[in-house]
Amino acid sequence: MAAPPQLRGLLLAVNALLRKRRYHAALAVLKGFRNGAVYGAKIRAPHALVMTFLFRSGSLREKLRAILQATYTHSSNLACFVFTYKGLCALQSYVQGESHQMHSFLAACIGGWLVFRDNNNINSQINMYLLSRVLFALCRLGVEKGYIPKPTWDPFPLFTALVWGLVLWLFEHHRPTLQPSLQSSMTYLYEDSNVWHDVSDFLLYNKRRPAE
Repeated sequence: MAAPPQLRGLLLAVNALLRKRRYHAALAVLKGFRNGAVYGAKIRAPHALVMTFLFRSGSLREKLRAILQATYTHSSNLACFVFTYKGLCALQSYVQGESHQMHSFLAACIGGWLVFRDNNNINSQINMYLLSRVLFALCRLGVEKGYIPKPTWDPFPLFTALVWGLVLWLFEHHRPTLQPSLQSSMTYLYEDSNVWHDVSDFLLYNKRRPAE
């Protein structure tokens, strides 16, 4: 069925507006908000679903509420950050008449402080995810710029050994310093595997089911 003439006219007007270059920066900020919300939901929902049903206790309603809350927090935070970052970059470029590398750094610093400053599980996971990639990228940039000598051998095996050595040392002897979700994962892997009573909680279940 064909759309009503009023709706077709509205869509034509909207499409004409979207094609105007003068509004590109402002529209890019709005689409950035949209993409941040969608991407945050896509990333967090499956992760929260798996982690909640694996490690969280409580009723089905409580678990679903936790999944929805985590997804909303991640999605809204990412949407607000992208909106803030792109808006501040556009504002700086407009004021100075051109773009500079420092614009992205300043805009992201302000956006990060405004959006991700609360010390909660979601923000902590996002920031630590970024930190590992930033450190990798800075090392590569240092090699590219000549500040760090290019290794003549692959350092990845040494890096791997140190990471796993440190995380298990922290888990075994300084556990509270690790993030709760990582503690839960490592408890499941390295401690729960030490306990069983019969074949049911050796092969089928992690822990013996309570007697009915």
